[in-house]
Amino acid sequence: MTIQERLTAEFNIKPWQTENVIGLIDEGNTIPFISRYRKEATGELNDEVLRSFDDRLKYLRALEERKEDIKRLIDEQGLLTEELTEAIEKAELLTELEDIYRPYRPKRRTRATIAKEKGLEPLAQFIKENSDEAKIEAEAEKYIDEEKEIVSTEDALAGAMDIIAEEISDNADYRKAIRRLTFKHGILKSKATTEEDSVYAQYYDYSEPVGRIAPHRVLAIDRGENEKFLSVGIELDTDIILDFLNKKEEKRNNGVVNKWSVMSTEDAYKRLIAPSIEREIRNDLTENAQEKAMVVFKVNLKNLLMQPPIKGMRVIGLDPGYRTGCKVGVVDEYGKVLDTGVIFVTHSQAQKDSAKEFIKNLIKKYDIKLISIGNGTASGETEVFVSETIKEIPEAGTKYIITNEAGASVYSASKLGTEEFPEFDVTQRSAVSIARRVQDPLAELVKIEPKAIGVGQYQHDMNQKRLGETLGGVVEDCVNSVGVDLNTASWPLLSYISGINGTVAKNIVAYREENGKFNSRAELKKVAKLGPKAFEQCAGFLRIHDGKNPLDNTSVHPESYKIAEALLKSLGYSEKDVAKGGIADISSKIKDIDALAKELGVGVPTLKDIVEEIAKPGRDPRDDIETPQLRADVMSIEDLSEGMILTGTVRNVIDFGVFVDIGVHQDGLVHISEISDKFIKHPMDILSVGDIVKVKILNIDLKKKRISLTMKNI
Repeated sequence: MTIQERLTAEFNIKPWQTENVIGLIDEGNTIPFISRYRKEATGELNDEVLRSFDDRLKYLRALEERKEDIKRLIDEQGLLTEELTEAIEKAELLTELEDIYRPYRPKRRTRATIAKEKGLEPLAQFIKENSDEAKIEAEAEKYIDEEKEIVSTEDALAGAMDIIAEEISDNADYRKAIRRLTFKHGILKSKATTEEDSVYAQYYDYSEPVGRIAPHRVLAIDRGENEKFLSVGIELDTDIILDFLNKKEEKRNNGVVNKWSVMSTEDAYKRLIAPSIEREIRNDLTENAQEKAMVVFKVNLKNLLMQPPIKGMRVIGLDPGYRTGCKVGVVDEYGKVLDTGVIFVTHSQAQKDSAKEFIKNLIKKYDIKLISIGNGTASGETEVFVSETIKEIPEAGTKYIITNEAGASVYSASKLGTEEFPEFDVTQRSAVSIARRVQDPLAELVKIEPKAIGVGQYQHDMNQKRLGETLGGVVEDCVNSVGVDLNTASWPLLSYISGINGTVAKNIVAYREENGKFNSRAELKKVAKLGPKAFEQCAGFLRIHDGKNPLDNTSVHPESYKIAEALLKSLGYSEKDVAKGGIADISSKIKDIDALAKELGVGVPTLKDIVEEIAKPGRDPRDDIETPQLRADVMSIEDLSEGMILTGTVRNVIDFGVFVDIGVHQDGLVHISEISDKFIKHPMDILSVGDIVKVKILNIDLKKKRISLTMKNI
């Protein structure tokens, strides 16, 4: 089966879709561009499917490349047969392929290679062909040679058994079957390596069938092992494997069985096969768990990035702290820094009073309607302080919001943070970032490495290259689905636009600073290193709000402008009508979209997109999402009681539940069993980061600062 045939079958799509997607990828088109502007060619496959397709295409191509390498390497040894070539071609996994290559791979000196050097291969063959043990011992005597350090028949037989054991270990079919049997019957066990209490205590004496262990438990056990709290292994009844091997060897050797062949089989399994199969299965469990965790991380990250912006407000950002005080950053409606400072809200009453006056003056001076408080150290005390302060000036109408500050310190200390605010120290940058996060979460969060944003599980334990690629794709899809204002976007935001890298993004900003704002998308062609291909990929995702052409404020691609203009003309409109705020009822004017598409010479999916954009130019898809909750009063964990019903915001979704911000410093946990009366496989089935939910308090542990919540029977 060819790569194209496999992809068609695996993704359950038509052959023409597979052919077109492969062609588009090979031409250098990005996933966002293909998803948005090549719908007719792909059959309207979305960006998520296209990314999975791209990943699978890369894997299968790497597999084919490895097959060719292995055939070449075996052929160079003069050992490539038709049967072997067929087995290599049929392999569907890299693991299977490496099993086939195993006997031909150049080896370091093993016990078997040393025995072969001593000339014991014929004796090994003799053992496999004879059941008469007396004959075998007599044959072994012929190999005694003190110069070769074979001083007894036992030495000769031991060397011959080493050769047989390695041959058994190198058998690809055996290894495949043993891997399957181990997965089916094996038990993953973990034991404590210390008496010290830790977060891994539940795994200090733990066992679970290999085939049933949940991904998040695999990752927890892996971390416990890496941090030296646990010893971990796979145990199973070895008789299951030995029975299988002995029967296979007996059949392969035409019914011959003797004690040396049985001992060779046992040695092959216990010394050579079992340790490597255990490593392989543990690696498979970890890789599978990491892939599952990445899926959760991707969904959480997308939902966080797509949180609706709180537009049109000047914001005070507070980065709480004890010893060094609470850092203050004030930004205008567009994120421009207006003021900064430091206040002390946890020290003396005099300092607290001074801090109140400082914040009240800022509120009055800049007409502040919102204060964004980071949820880190001293957040609780800062929240109380803010609540008290805004109550003293009710006429201002100021509210506050608790903002997840994960990654803010990473950004503040980064090269990017230094470039953006060279005159500020690390803590001031962090306060500004916390303020901007509520104004436009996407624009601010793209400045932070995705894995530092804090909406995943065990992200620091994963394959960092794979994680970076996966999450980078999520950010890219989010940025392109929203679109970017060409005249205000920072270069980090621009660098996630389809077809634009960091260098070109910086060149766009430099051009803007030197020549003033862009008046048309076409002007992008003047930017250094932004060639025709890059323009094709990026133009549709960049917006110009007051440009020469109203279509530049939509996601209509310049390649479709003539079609859009023809559409407007056919319905009695012009670009001026689009500039006035769109033509809301345009779809109702179209009686037969299929006929119109044919008349205009365009595909129906593309025409539908053009109509939607003309109806609402500059539309932000995030506007349809419920905005975060703003508060004026504060609660502490001591104010809570069992049975209390509250409204909260989902902060993180993980395998075993969701964490919900209910307005106290500590998020509460809704275990998966408490989410719904109906069975759900995963919390993501019904909940997402940013969802506003009603919860009831089940239990409060003041000592451990833990809050258990339920969403059932409310």
